[in-house]
Amino acid sequence: MKKKNKIPNHIAIIMDGNGRWAKKRNLPRIFGHKEGAKSVREITQACVKLGVRYLTLYAFSTENWKRPKNEIKFLMRLLKEYLNNERKTLIKNNIRFKVIGNRNKLARDIIKKIEETEELTQKNTSLTLIIALNYGSRDEIINAVNEIIKDIKNGKLVKEKISENIFKNYLYTKDIPDPDLLIRTSGEMRISNFLLWQIAYTELYVTKTLWPDFKAKDLMKAIYEFNKRERRFGGI
Repeated sequence: MKKKNKIPNHIAIIMDGNGRWAKKRNLPRIFGHKEGAKSVREITQACVKLGVRYLTLYAFSTENWKRPKNEIKFLMRLLKEYLNNERKTLIKNNIRFKVIGNRNKLARDIIKKIEETEELTQKNTSLTLIIALNYGSRDEIINAVNEIIKDIKNGKLVKEKISENIFKNYLYTKDIPDPDLLIRTSGEMRISNFLLWQIAYTELYVTKTLWPDFKAKDLMKAIYEFNKRERRFGGI
């Protein structure tokens, strides 16, 4: 009897390769980002159909502010377009939308659109789509430590009682289970400051496929490989 593929509860993706995709075609980098947005839609829809409960996409890191100003401006415009154009689709497909990361550096109009979309979709139950925006895992951990120190000073927390579970509740992902599968496109063999705490026992899958070329069939390949793994979580 053929073993049925188990669908990961939570898939996280480092969406890498937009710039290289454009360069291969002698196009400006922004064309790669535009094409990458199509992959976001396709993979989100595929996850809904497969029954994935959580999908986290690494959209913009704390280090990405070092990129050319025109590229950053375009990425923020692309995000605004996504929030405007996809809101109805998110509601129609029962998708909950959530952003993790430090919002302080984002423009006020973008924060407003994020908050509106989160509020409109907060009761949706099919898939939780999490966008990591101005996100850096080291920044997240430092922020958590500072919040813990503040609560100790205010008497809300006893330092001797701090455990993994308590620490986890100070992270951006406090209400989200850890990823079962982390996919990185474009073949780069690094984590890039993404969900360092959360992926302690996550299965890693790296593909040379560039993000704009990553489609539903590629997602299925990753899930197939995931099913070949034996997850022991440190045990035998």
